[in-house]
Amino acid sequence: MVAAPCFEFLEESRGKSAFSRHPAAIAAVMLAFVLLLPGSVFMTRSQISDRTPTLDPDGAAPAGTQTLMRGLAVVQAVSGGARDLKEICARIGVARSTTHRLASCLVQERYLRSLPGVGYVLGPKLIELGFQAREAFPMATLARPYLDSLAEQTGDTIHLAVRDNDEVLYLEKIPGKKGLEMRSRVGHRMPLAATGVGKALLLDTEEPQWKALYRVGAPVSSRAGGGSPTWEAFRDRMRDYAAHGYAFDLEDNEPSIRCVAAPVRDASSGIVAAISVSSTVPYMSLERMRDMVAVVQGAAAGISAELGWKVDRG
Repeated sequence: MVAAPCFEFLEESRGKSAFSRHPAAIAAVMLAFVLLLPGSVFMTRSQISDRTPTLDPDGAAPAGTQTLMRGLAVVQAVSGGARDLKEICARIGVARSTTHRLASCLVQERYLRSLPGVGYVLGPKLIELGFQAREAFPMATLARPYLDSLAEQTGDTIHLAVRDNDEVLYLEKIPGKKGLEMRSRVGHRMPLAATGVGKALLLDTEEPQWKALYRVGAPVSSRAGGGSPTWEAFRDRMRDYAAHGYAFDLEDNEPSIRCVAAPVRDASSGIVAAISVSSTVPYMSLERMRDMVAVVQGAAAGISAELGWKVDRG
């Protein structure tokens, strides 16, 4: 528990950081800052902008909370583009002298940086905590609520997968409700080019890499007499998928199995995973597959938002 407002110890510390004098305070602030990291697994930057802490002038909050919230408000203001004390004061409604003490403390502890000619920017400590936060919440944990919702909505088998060199690695599988069994399983690997999730993972890659992966593990199409589609046919399909942000598995990997897949992106807009909805041909007509595209993309977008992705970025 923070026994007193951690930021207001600056004057009494006589040059020594208030945080070093009050380890409980720094623990509370570190936890709070993790929750506010742009692109973190907890909150997106758009959510940060919408959730500036409300300061309680009457001091109704628990002891120590007001100063903590002021410090968080400073970080959020800088995250939102405020670069000098005047801008920060205007956004958080705190006196300039108090804002200066807060900002100086945050710079000292590396939560902010003060750059000549630029002003205040987010500091390296937030990057460190962001990586720690992401490691603490694995992809499967973040994605699970969205996968469960997709499974409930469709009744089909749901997959979450990532790329591992030239293969797909399945992180999560939720069996469907139609009594069907597929050979995929958690920890199982398959060629990237042969699966729906694999194709979705490749949507941002260049055509030479598509070709190399096609040669490593070309899809097997039952519609082609059990053989593989030509490179040209595969390339044309991939071009169409890349243009529209999804991928199909048209019995390419397993006879009678079709799936609709979409990529999951992180804060950099890079593809870091993919999800899919799979079923057998009688339950997955081409018409239904087209209808499912928006549903699967919506679930993928939800997971992506958890990783800091914004629609206008990519």
